[in-house]
Amino acid sequence: MSFEQPTHRDDAPQHAPRPLPLFLSMLRSETAASPDRQAAALAGLARYQAATRPPPPPPLPHERRHGRARLTGTGGGGTGGGRPVVLIPSLINPPTILDLSAKASLLRWLGAQGHAAWLLDWGTPDAGEREMDIAGHIERLLLPLLRTLDAPPVLVGYCLGGTIAAAAATLMPVAGLATIAAPWNFAGYGEARADIARHWAGAQAGCEAMGLVPMELLQTGFWMLDPARTIAKYEAFATMADAAVPAFLRLEDWANAGPPLTLAAGRDLFETMIAADRPGRGEWRVAGRTIDPHRLACPMVEFVSLTDRIVPAATAADLPDRRDVAAGHVGMIVGSKAKAGLWTPLADWIARLPRST
Repeated sequence: MSFEQPTHRDDAPQHAPRPLPLFLSMLRSETAASPDRQAAALAGLARYQAATRPPPPPPLPHERRHGRARLTGTGGGGTGGGRPVVLIPSLINPPTILDLSAKASLLRWLGAQGHAAWLLDWGTPDAGEREMDIAGHIERLLLPLLRTLDAPPVLVGYCLGGTIAAAAATLMPVAGLATIAAPWNFAGYGEARADIARHWAGAQAGCEAMGLVPMELLQTGFWMLDPARTIAKYEAFATMADAAVPAFLRLEDWANAGPPLTLAAGRDLFETMIAADRPGRGEWRVAGRTIDPHRLACPMVEFVSLTDRIVPAATAADLPDRRDVAAGHVGMIVGSKAKAGLWTPLADWIARLPRST
């Protein structure tokens, strides 16, 4: 597998699945026995490509930067405006899943509950950062930003951002740690680890040449976990009611977008975490310290999806306070039941945290 340096803007909407040739190959495979399904999925894809994009949510009033990373927030901090709560997304895909629209935004909803809510944007790396691994992102980007806050924050990490948040909570004082669909025991991916390893082996040389791991490689890895669902959602979109189209577009544009990973961070993901399971084996070290959320002294809670294909429940850390959620990896964040299933329990947990640590 070979790659060319991406020329698109990573924050621009992507009006087709990336990479499209692989998507079409998967479409042929999944619908080979059903020409009607294939035609429906192609009609859905054409509708998606041609649709007018809904506007983004209004800009947030506060921003803090360090290097290419930034925090954007609802305002306040410390005793002056509620407890600081920092949402840490994965390094994969943009952070907008946590601020998808004015109504589907965990960030803005937490701010409306009186918290100083902040969202981390990792920014876009370049090939000169090829040796910045996941630990480097924590040490050089995340921790300096967190230390600008007026009080120890509550860290809320989503997906790989939850794994990262556990490391940050080990390395600095925090008021609490909440993880959402966060992988820790990577051995829980089971037989899929062999397929992921082959996927990485086929792409590694191209990534080495670029110094980056393109989003296209990561996206195809997600498709491999559940190709039938990928095709089915475009079949459904062909006849979706107009009122539901904006939400679909926002979510699918998010899923098809994102900056590349640095080479070292991609290598960490595929080799250190998925293949070697160093976090689950108690062997992952950041800034010279072993990261183990079970040894943290701060209050902790873990929200685990029971129907997640991206981060299966078997990969969870199994913290003492574990809350199982009957929604998928994305549905638990922005689905119709997200407020009842995740947002409100999370806010209630934050509200019960002690005011000093």
